[in-house]
Amino acid sequence: MAETTGSGNAGQPAASEHSNHAAEPQQPDRRQLLQRGVVGSAGLLLTGGAGAEGSGPATAPTAPAADQGAPQVRSYRRLGRTGLKIADISFGSSRLRTGDEHLVHHALDRGVNYFDTAESYGRGVSETVLGRALKGRRDEVILATKMHCGPTTSQATMMRELEGSLRRLQTDRVEIYFNHAVNSIDRLENDEWYEFLSRAKQQGKLRFNGISGHAGRLIPVIEHAVDNDLIDVVLAAYNFGQDPAFYEGLTRSFDFVATQPDLPRVLQKARAKDVGVIAMKTLMGARLNDLRHYEQAGNTFAQAAFRWTLSSPLVSALVVSMTGTDVIDEYLGASGAETLAAHDLDLLQSYAARNGLSYCKHACDQCESSCPYGVQIADVLRTRMYATDYRDLPFARTEYAALATNAEACLGCDGSPCRDACPHGIDTATLCAPTHRLLA
Repeated sequence: MAETTGSGNAGQPAASEHSNHAAEPQQPDRRQLLQRGVVGSAGLLLTGGAGAEGSGPATAPTAPAADQGAPQVRSYRRLGRTGLKIADISFGSSRLRTGDEHLVHHALDRGVNYFDTAESYGRGVSETVLGRALKGRRDEVILATKMHCGPTTSQATMMRELEGSLRRLQTDRVEIYFNHAVNSIDRLENDEWYEFLSRAKQQGKLRFNGISGHAGRLIPVIEHAVDNDLIDVVLAAYNFGQDPAFYEGLTRSFDFVATQPDLPRVLQKARAKDVGVIAMKTLMGARLNDLRHYEQAGNTFAQAAFRWTLSSPLVSALVVSMTGTDVIDEYLGASGAETLAAHDLDLLQSYAARNGLSYCKHACDQCESSCPYGVQIADVLRTRMYATDYRDLPFARTEYAALATNAEACLGCDGSPCRDACPHGIDTATLCAPTHRLLA
């Protein structure tokens, strides 16, 4: 892995940071702003299970002795240049609801130490539930949250959003702060974001920064951020159904193929620069009941999908929504995997055959230019997935309401512009208008 001195290298001595800071020009560029922020964060200690290199304990946390026979985290992975050691299967909290504190406690007791949230999840409910659940246990975990920074968002707004998240989380800092759902390079060219990051790091309110993305233009966004050394971590949609390599050994009976060779390429570029890569959307739509009849104990579809992701050299770890104690235990059954188990490929291939023609491949976005009204087709289908596959209508409606251009125009369209626009064979023309009726 290449050695870098990016935005927040935990191993860099504070003294040299101060001397470099004194020599900075009057108008620092974005990379210098990010390096400047290390001055304030270099001395910030993580205690308990944080496990950052050069700060806090050298060993990763372990599950309580009483739980040794139960499903638990069996591997903690280094998150790139941050040096943080996080559970290989970590807690996504986008679907946390009031009263779900017990899920957080259950995951903690199973050894999960990384919790991912955002100010937009449930309009702050997710952060609030996490804050209550982590009272007295904050030092056991690594916290990440997010905000949506646009091309013209001001520093004052960014700091206000961060401080609101900190209040809801009942903490004075987060370890990672993401620019959320970035779908265009111009959102990475807002210098206010880098000034804000530098100031927040100096104040000890955050340690590392990243971007998250799961829809259109994800590939050029990641490449721009990596090439310009703007991030420590990327949270990206990545699953077996998006990787062309998964389809290489399949029979010709499959009438669709993945056409995203660039996604693995840019993730490899990120890993080469020691940027931590966390995978999300790893269940390719999470239609968990589709294959229950074919599953065996210790070999469920979800576990097979996780083992595929964790065996990839492109990924540091994965994060997934944990919505029940039984689900947590099932998911953690795949923790520690470095290779696929027997019959995993059979399950994954069966799932792809059943669902490949209705699952929108995140980051493809080859259909977007087909719409004369500028409908964000990939994002519309993502929100449809939340409603029909995840069966979480409130979350789907919240995400749909956040789209800059929804599918309202599809109500009066005959569907001809986008009918053959999907290279994967998805019939977008028949899906967008019903999604608008369901979620608008």
